[in-house]
Amino acid sequence: MQDLPARRSNRDRSEETREKLIHAARKLFVERSYAGTGTPEIVSAAGLTRGALYHHFADKQALFRAVVEREAEQVAEEIEAKTGLTLSPLEALIEGGRAFLEAMAVPGRTRLLLLDGPAVLGRVVMDEIDGKHGNRTLEEGLAAAMKARVIREAPLLPLTALLGAAYDRAALAIADGRDVEAFHATLAVLIQGLARDDDGIE
Repeated sequence: MQDLPARRSNRDRSEETREKLIHAARKLFVERSYAGTGTPEIVSAAGLTRGALYHHFADKQALFRAVVEREAEQVAEEIEAKTGLTLSPLEALIEGGRAFLEAMAVPGRTRLLLLDGPAVLGRVVMDEIDGKHGNRTLEEGLAAAMKARVIREAPLLPLTALLGAAYDRAALAIADGRDVEAFHATLAVLIQGLARDDDGIE
């Protein structure tokens, strides 16, 4: 039993090393792009060795995927934090969309998730990552609203994909300096357009 603290310490050190690599890589990928960043620069910025990098990640692309997955996870966490149980299903969809755009306003995030991510990892991998995080929250919100019969019935996966694409496009436009509130308002109209009539008619 005496070796348990040492094993715990090793795990802690390993996790700390991994976090340093992800943090350093994110900064460089945002500043210089994926293509413009080399592994020697990453390990130098992290204060580590190339051996440490390859102990945790197979290559630069694997490290980039870890950075992207971390960003996507943080987006989902911010959406969930702002769409609590006190909101109606329709309100949760609207506020979830607002939370998504606010989360995507973090510097560098649109580049990582919407530009370099698909280019480096491919659409299939990015769809897989989205499906575990941001698009998952949207899909769950739409499913809850359909179950509560507050929005029209529609095939869930296509609806999630199309609305998700609209939000992604808005995030890119906002990152380019377009009017934030105009996009919030327009996307809210899209969501409200899914609402059923008061008498329940589709």
